[in-house]
Amino acid sequence: MTLHSASTDASSQRRPLRWPQPLEGSAERIWYGGDYNPEQWPETVWDEDIELMKQAGVNLVSVGIFSWAKIQPTATTWDFDWLDRIVNKLGMADIAVDLASATASPPPWLTKMHPEVLWRDERGDICWPGARQHWRATSPVFKDYALALCRKMAEHFRDNPYIVSWHVSNEYGCHNRFDYSDDAMRAFQNWCKLRYGDIQAVNEAWGTSFWSQQMTDFSEIVPPRFIGEGNFMNPGKLLDFKRFSSDALKEFFMAERDVLASITPNLPLTTNFMVSSTGYPLNYDDWGSQVDFVSNDHYFLPGEAHLDELAYSASLVDGIARKRPWFLMEHSTGAVNWRTVNYAKEKGQLIRDSLAHLAFGSNAICYFQWRQSRAGAEKFHTSMLPHAGTDTQIFRDVCELGRDLNVLSTTGLNHTTLSMSAVAVVVDYESEWATEHTATPTQRVRHWSEPLDWFRALLDNGVTADMVPIAADWDSYQAVVLPSVYLLDERNTQRVHDYVEAGGKIFVTYFTGISDVNDRVWLGGYPGSISEVVGVSSEEFVPLGSDFDGTLEYLDLSNGTVAHDLADRITRVADTTRVLTTYQAPEWTGMNQVPAITVHEFGLGIAAYVGCRLGRKGLAQSMPELLDAMGLQFSDAKQSEMPHAWNEGERTLRVERVNAQTGERFIFVFNRTHDAVTIPVEGTCLIMSRAVCKDEASEGLGTADYVLQANGVIVSKV
Repeated sequence: MTLHSASTDASSQRRPLRWPQPLEGSAERIWYGGDYNPEQWPETVWDEDIELMKQAGVNLVSVGIFSWAKIQPTATTWDFDWLDRIVNKLGMADIAVDLASATASPPPWLTKMHPEVLWRDERGDICWPGARQHWRATSPVFKDYALALCRKMAEHFRDNPYIVSWHVSNEYGCHNRFDYSDDAMRAFQNWCKLRYGDIQAVNEAWGTSFWSQQMTDFSEIVPPRFIGEGNFMNPGKLLDFKRFSSDALKEFFMAERDVLASITPNLPLTTNFMVSSTGYPLNYDDWGSQVDFVSNDHYFLPGEAHLDELAYSASLVDGIARKRPWFLMEHSTGAVNWRTVNYAKEKGQLIRDSLAHLAFGSNAICYFQWRQSRAGAEKFHTSMLPHAGTDTQIFRDVCELGRDLNVLSTTGLNHTTLSMSAVAVVVDYESEWATEHTATPTQRVRHWSEPLDWFRALLDNGVTADMVPIAADWDSYQAVVLPSVYLLDERNTQRVHDYVEAGGKIFVTYFTGISDVNDRVWLGGYPGSISEVVGVSSEEFVPLGSDFDGTLEYLDLSNGTVAHDLADRITRVADTTRVLTTYQAPEWTGMNQVPAITVHEFGLGIAAYVGCRLGRKGLAQSMPELLDAMGLQFSDAKQSEMPHAWNEGERTLRVERVNAQTGERFIFVFNRTHDAVTIPVEGTCLIMSRAVCKDEASEGLGTADYVLQANGVIVSKV
């Protein structure tokens, strides 16, 4: 098996955008629908489903995702009749089909005949059938069967006019991200050969002189299998295994994609990512270069962070798509089924959540799933058509959303993209993987939480930032945040230097620039690779916690905020560095009057350094002084000068989509609170959900005041 390393693919040209086109005779609209599993229901239900879909405004469904056992009942028999009937019924009702390759879950007959396709955990135990994704990406046997299915599917449906796209497999790596089998071992060895060339380069990268781990041949490389409770895996090896695992699944996707594309070159292909603030199983930015259009599955985070986390995730998908249209393949109408407590959505959130994804660049709103299942592990996962039927608030909201999407389609939203913010917050999948290691200064600090805290703190100060992958063009923004970007390779280190030197404004936090691409620490004090740019250097980490009596649990800052979990002991400060905030601590801590937040001019630009974990609230409180010191006055900027990076303080979320040719703007305003909020809205109001105009006589005339209730949203066009 030949694997392409992520380091090579990350620099390759991205595939041109190919978007699913409407059925013949139909107008282009925002795609609306969800997963449809007709095989779970008697055919007498199908006609009812289609009538209700039309009532709801559904114009696309994904079919066949988990249908392998139905399509191929045995190794030598195929049954497409039922699938033909439902695809044709849908198409004749003007409902397009996003057809799955059906390879996500192998049927029982396959794993019975070939148990060697089942993945193994780090202890060597087999993942037996009984759920889904019980296959290993590196199995040549499984690949043969999966590609045969892809070939049969493509050949059978190549001329069907109702299929508009291929849905390749489903949520790669959701359950089979890591495999420690011998197949995986051989593939990992080949991956290392491709990446490093010779075994001594692997030894250097992994630092194998530590603990006598030097290897003399690639055959000595094994996956990071179980090494005993409490032991520590080589960090470089573990990081590379995570890279390899992402690449192995990507290679499998590409094989499926290429078989389908060779037979149906007219159909665009995608697979559904799982991008969220905590979703780092695969390097989705690297994967984004291999799909014809980016798709994502997102499920809400319960509680007060619900809207903000959704906005963060949607913005990151937009960054992965490079501000091209993307497809929301799955989200939920209400509760999911996999949490310990599966909270329902609040009143208004079904519509608001969908419009929020739309605001951040999605041109498709789809759910899991159309009709709620009666049996199986997901029977309590909510759907567009719930167990209680059509006389439900969920179904009424689904129909209302369908009408809203039709309005936005007919007024031209499809031809707009998310406007560029002035501020980029950088996300790095590999930094998260590296900080997951169990031998770090504190297990309470990882990469993923800091970008979300910065996104929310900026929102609290009126700025809607763009979430941008580290490989994207973040250095084209007016200001950039590097939030605990633990790994900075030589290229990105140079980008930081060049960006600030040329006049850029950068915010750098603790735990940034600590190690190189192989998780080898940059020497000279933290952040070793960019200390010259930020104008400070720390000689050690100061973890904060209450695990033992008498340990330092937190640190007070002179600006009234409080540091938790981790702080830097900054001991070197450049003469040109300005200290904004220091720690106020007992002398015995060694942290009293130590710099906590600094700014430093470098070349034509300026760099701020935040040397501790402040959390969303501490960052939000520190932000006004920090922005002022950086010369960034977003709160005073006109909306026309700051497209979409402008809000009514911390109460609302404001997002703009813009037509680059005509200049037309669609403005989305969301209430971030549970209290009613009165805000001015410009242009013609198109959509109001849980919102009213205070003066109906002024509605649609220039700017009018609107009241947004909890979970309220307004969409206007200017």
